[in-house]
Amino acid sequence: MDDKLRFGMVGAGRIAQTYAQAFKTVEHAQLVAVSDVRLDAATSLASGLNCQSFDSYQRMGVEAELDAVIVCSPPVTHAEIGCFFLERKVNVLCEKPLSIDSNSARLMLSTARSNGVKLTMASKFRYVDDVIRAKSVVASGLIGDVIHFENTFAAHVDMSNRWNSVPGISGGGVLIDNGTHSVDLMRYFLGPIAEVYVVDGKRIQGLPVDETVHMVVRTTTGVTGSVDLSWTINKDASYISIYGSRGTISLGWNEAKYREETKPWVVFGKGYDKIQAFRSQIDNFAQAVRGEQQLLITAEDALASVSVIESAYRSLRQNRWMSINRKPETALPLGA
Repeated sequence: MDDKLRFGMVGAGRIAQTYAQAFKTVEHAQLVAVSDVRLDAATSLASGLNCQSFDSYQRMGVEAELDAVIVCSPPVTHAEIGCFFLERKVNVLCEKPLSIDSNSARLMLSTARSNGVKLTMASKFRYVDDVIRAKSVVASGLIGDVIHFENTFAAHVDMSNRWNSVPGISGGGVLIDNGTHSVDLMRYFLGPIAEVYVVDGKRIQGLPVDETVHMVVRTTTGVTGSVDLSWTINKDASYISIYGSRGTISLGWNEAKYREETKPWVVFGKGYDKIQAFRSQIDNFAQAVRGEQQLLITAEDALASVSVIESAYRSLRQNRWMSINRKPETALPLGA
C-alpha cells in the first residue's frame, strides 16, 4: 500500500500545533482535516497544511474521508469523541490520558475491538530515540539488574488560565497530566506496577488541583520507582535515571549516557527531540493500521496507565499505599 493514510485531528490547541509540524515530515500519513469548536482556530491550522477545517468532530467524521483520527481535545471528552470515530471504524490515536477514568477507558477498548480498528494513547516520550536506546541498554545487561527508577517532570508553568488545571475538564492536575507520561515510562522499563503512594505538595498557584506531587511505586517484580511532578518548581535534573546493580543510565534533555560501575560515562544519545518523537509516534500508528508494525503502546497499555493514575489519586486522597485495581469499581473523575 503506497498511499498515505488520511488523518483527521480533533482540536487545534497547543498540542495540535506540534502534530501539525510533525506531519510535514511524516512518511506514512497525511493530515487531511482539522476540527475545533473554534472554527477560526481549525481554519488557521488547516490552512498551513492545505487541508479541510470543520467546526465539530461530528461534521468532520461524516464529511471527511478518514482512515484515522488524532484526538487532541481535553481529557473529559476523549471517551465520547474516541467512541464516535471507533464506531465509524476509524482508527484512533488519542492524546494522553486515554480517559479520566478506567470505566470509560475500557469502553473505548471494547468499542475498538468490536469494530476491528486500532486504538492507542499518545505518550511522546516512549518514541524518543534516547528512551528506546536506553531500553536496549537495560536489556543488554550492562547495568545489571534494575533496582530503582527515577523520573522528574518539573518546571514552572503558569497554569491559572489553562484547562489542564480545571478538574471538570482535565480530570485532575499535574498527576494525571504529566504523571501519565511517568506511569507509561515506568511500565515500559519495569513492567506492571503493583502499588503506588502519592504525596501532595504545597500549592502556590491557587489551583483547585494538585500542582506538585511526589509519587512512589513498587512493581510486581519488586523494583521501586520515584517520580517528582510539578508545575511550580524547576528541577534541572535528568528526566530519567535508572539505577542497576552494576551501573546507571541517565537521560537528560540534551544528552543520554550510561556507565558501568566506576567506569567513565558513555554518551549514546543527543537528548529530547520533540518533533522526532511526534513524527515517530504518527508513523508507528500509521504502519500499525496497515499491519506493517506492532503498536509501541497498545490499548491495553493505555488502560493500565489510566488504572495506575486512578489508584494514585486514591492514594493521594487517603494518604496510604494503594494497590493497583485492575477493574476499579468507581467511575469518579480522578481529581475528585
